Amino acid sequence: MLASASPRRLELLRQVGIVPDQVDPAEIDEHPRRGELPPDLARRLAEEKARAVAGRHPGAFVLAADTVVACGRRALPKAEDAETAGRCLDLLSGRRHRVLGAVALVAPDGRIAERLVTTVVMFKRVDAAERQRYLAGGEWHGKAGGYAIQGRAALFVRWINGSYSNVVGLPLFETAQMLRGFGYAIEGRT
Repeated sequence: MLASASPRRLELLRQVGIVPDQVDPAEIDEHPRRGELPPDLARRLAEEKARAVAGRHPGAFVLAADTVVACGRRALPKAEDAETAGRCLDLLSGRRHRVLGAVALVAPDGRIAERLVTTVVMFKRVDAAERQRYLAGGEWHGKAGGYAIQGRAALFVRWINGSYSNVVGLPLFETAQMLRGFGYAIEGRT
């Protein structure tokens, strides 16, 4: 069971041979709490999503995740409009930032495990023309920090340190390790 509406997460799982039996988005309030730091926000949201969906599907493996883009102590929003995406891009331009991927897994017996994976991403300085072209393309919509590394924003990435799949939306290595640790057989699944 995947507790996410993200098509990127579903595609990443399929890439490694994991096809959830069902997708059931959690529909929780994802706003940060006052004073909540980005790593704590990512962990809390992943766990709340997992618990919410596990309550609707007792006895199932429930996998949930959340991705937070952090610049310093600040969590960047999911861009819902071009103005927000532009502010995020301006903040990330010429700087390094962290992509925090939290994964929570509820086992059929109710045990829960969670992991937080941090990937450091360095953006080049984005000039005005590049900024305008990127915003006009619209792929920033609904993306944490206003960008998708697997899309046109790849042109802005000078380097990354850590998990690429984490930046896309789900740290695959850690997710597979968690599933295996709870007895979920990955090999041979289609």
